[in-house]
Amino acid sequence: MPDADAPEGRPPEGSSLLEKNRALEEWLRWQLGQVQKRIRDLEEQERAALRWKIQQKTPTSPALLHRGDCGLYQAQTGVIDRDYAPGRGDDAGHPGV
Repeated sequence: MPDADAPEGRPPEGSSLLEKNRALEEWLRWQLGQVQKRIRDLEEQERAALRWKIQQKTPTSPALLHRGDCGLYQAQTGVIDRDYAPGRGDDAGHPGV
């Protein structure tokens, strides 16, 4: 049971060294989970940047290719890998560059 007088985030004064180390271990595991999640998010951002999104042709505009990380076109459908895009990843002429 937590000590009401102990500052938040710190073990109570009477805690044993074992209890303190267990609390530290629990916090470090939580921290590791946060870092692992951030790494997964960054890896996904990198993969998205290497893809291309196809904006459908409309009566008023031609079909366009957008980089996967482009914010001008939000749809997540019609995504192709860099190897299949015309120009094979050349950003020349892309409006988001």
